Amino acid sequence: MISRRALIAAVTLTPMAARASAANTAHEFDFESIDGGRIDLADFAGQPVLIVNTASRCGFTYQYDQLQALYDRYRERGLVVLGIPSDDFNQELADEEAVRHFCEVNFSIDFPMTAISSVRGRDAHPFYAWAMQRTGRGPRWNFHKYLITPEGEVAGSWPSNVEPLSRPIVEAVEASLATG
Repeated sequence: MISRRALIAAVTLTPMAARASAANTAHEFDFESIDGGRIDLADFAGQPVLIVNTASRCGFTYQYDQLQALYDRYRERGLVVLGIPSDDFNQELADEEAVRHFCEVNFSIDFPMTAISSVRGRDAHPFYAWAMQRTGRGPRWNFHKYLITPEGEVAGSWPSNVEPLSRPIVEAVEASLATG
């Protein structure tokens, strides 16, 4: 028999939150690509994925250089860096084409990026609702990072001020690469 509390929770969940609650791993989510099409996290099964909500007009935008450097250092071993442009903090450009151009011209970004997506609140992409359920931590600002293991679990969550080439992130990436 279903409890009254569970019934109330099920009725009040938004469709995105309901999808997040039902997911077992990150591999059950996909995103719209900045280039059109889909980015299916299941395609990265067996590889660690560093997922970062980004913004073009943020004080942390310089971290794009480090994200690209991390990707360049470990991509041959399987690391994927996935940028999630978001305007949740009112610091992203108007559309995907502007974001893509900004990232290519200013940072030579060649890691995959999604379309502009919400990362918090009722409209958060289901991945973010799931990651927050798993870690108790959600983006409080741009450049929040989640490391997903090759098995699709959350291996780490770091706020904006922890840089991509910092010891905690590099050590977690290397540990995930060793298990992949």
